[in-house]
Amino acid sequence: MKTSNSGIYLALLTLTATLGGLLFGYDTAVISGAVGSLKSFFIVPLTNDAEAAAAVISQFKIIGVVSFIFIWGLIVSFIKRLFITIGKTVIYSLISGGLIYLLVNYLFLRHGQVLNESLINVIHGFNVSSALIGCIIGGSIGGFVSQNLGRKNGLILAAVLFLISALGSAIPDKINFLGIEVLGSFMVYRVIGGVGVGLASMLSPMYIAEIAPANIRGKLVSFNQFAIIFGMLVVYFVNYFIAKGQAPDWLDTIGWRWMFASEMIPASLFLIFLFFVPETPRYLVLMNKEENALGVLNKIVGTEKAKKVLADIKGSLVEKRAPWMSFGGLIIVIGIFLSVFQQFVGINVVLYYAPAIFETLGAAKDVQLFQTIIVGIINLSFTVVAILTVDKFGRKPLQIIGAVGMAISMTGLGFAFFLGLPGIAALIFMLLYVASFAVSWGPVTWVLLAEIFPNSIRGAMGIAVAAQWLSNLLVSTTFPMMNDSTFLTEKFHNGFAYWIYAVMGILAALFMWKLVPETKGKTLEDLEKIWKK
Repeated sequence: MKTSNSGIYLALLTLTATLGGLLFGYDTAVISGAVGSLKSFFIVPLTNDAEAAAAVISQFKIIGVVSFIFIWGLIVSFIKRLFITIGKTVIYSLISGGLIYLLVNYLFLRHGQVLNESLINVIHGFNVSSALIGCIIGGSIGGFVSQNLGRKNGLILAAVLFLISALGSAIPDKINFLGIEVLGSFMVYRVIGGVGVGLASMLSPMYIAEIAPANIRGKLVSFNQFAIIFGMLVVYFVNYFIAKGQAPDWLDTIGWRWMFASEMIPASLFLIFLFFVPETPRYLVLMNKEENALGVLNKIVGTEKAKKVLADIKGSLVEKRAPWMSFGGLIIVIGIFLSVFQQFVGINVVLYYAPAIFETLGAAKDVQLFQTIIVGIINLSFTVVAILTVDKFGRKPLQIIGAVGMAISMTGLGFAFFLGLPGIAALIFMLLYVASFAVSWGPVTWVLLAEIFPNSIRGAMGIAVAAQWLSNLLVSTTFPMMNDSTFLTEKFHNGFAYWIYAVMGILAALFMWKLVPETKGKTLEDLEKIWKK
């Protein structure tokens, strides 16, 4: 097959897979335009209805506790894969269980049955970030799904979940199949969508990495991050035009529903397109379908290179499902901390709460959403810079430079609030922060996660993705608790949280400098040899 045709075919496969990233961005960012409306619709009425408030509080606690028990079960399953011996599995399971209990007690159990400022902030924060529970679940089971259903079928499952979530989140009171309070119903549908996001967050870059030639793999995997940011930008525009010129009462009752329902359009397109793409060659080899794998490789790399690439794949898959510690613990630690730092630098505070942040600065609703569009444009533009440079400059330099840039920007943003500087100062620091993230830890982290795990333990990527979403949940839930706290606001004028994220940026730079190897220009099989050494 001609190289040009191979390039077109590869581009079409990449485009389809990146729709999973687009929906990832769309689903996680759609909430940004509805944060205030969700509080007005679901929580404010409870302040005047003690009976309804008590019911919501009880269900909120149940949903939270059950969610974290399920998460603990997933953590235990990871521990069993990491530590073969029963003794170590029991010890680390108990330690993780104790940490989960402390977290559950702090977020849910310590609160009474009467609404107060603290409980309102926790419920609102958990409602906004409830999809992240599903993301943790989806990311955790992504390895199992990729191994047993395949990369393609896993993405199809994600597309179906996106559709269900979009409809259910828009009308949780109309299709409340559990018969619970409407707030609980909304949370359940957001969790369902989150499972789809978690699956897509792992399977889309994995699919692209497994079909991409080594010399352009970083660029193609980075397109998934471009799609994530593009999905966010699209939904920022959708939210803006839904809200433009509308009365606040309409937005609080009807407008937010249209925001969530709009996701059904890209989700339907993603589901349809997936039926026309093949499974990845590496998964086909895992399933002993070498002829099918060779057929796909012929279309991707051309007939001259296909047999050699197939031989390399077969050589790296001698053991189909090796223990996750087969290549040592460092690779697991690096994968987890790449994910943790990507979230602990605070990016999703900006992406989820941007309108609320601009509201703090005194902007009107339509101005808030317009300024959020500016954030999205900067995010997208600098993601393009990362795509153009990740295979030229390498992964490590971009990550270190970006982490330092984020630390400086978050320090400045915190002082902008603390000192009461004009709103334009805070906007500039926020845009510098987003640019620093978009050129580094946004796309490059996903490139590294898709690259560093050897083929025979590719399922271990699931623990890194799960860690990412758990970190996202912690950051997104705790931000309203810090930002809306009367005590912290009086002391730091809403600047406290941003200084925490600045410290995380410094730690992220040190982590990259000391521990993470460069992966630029190496095949997935070459990278496996690095870990064997």
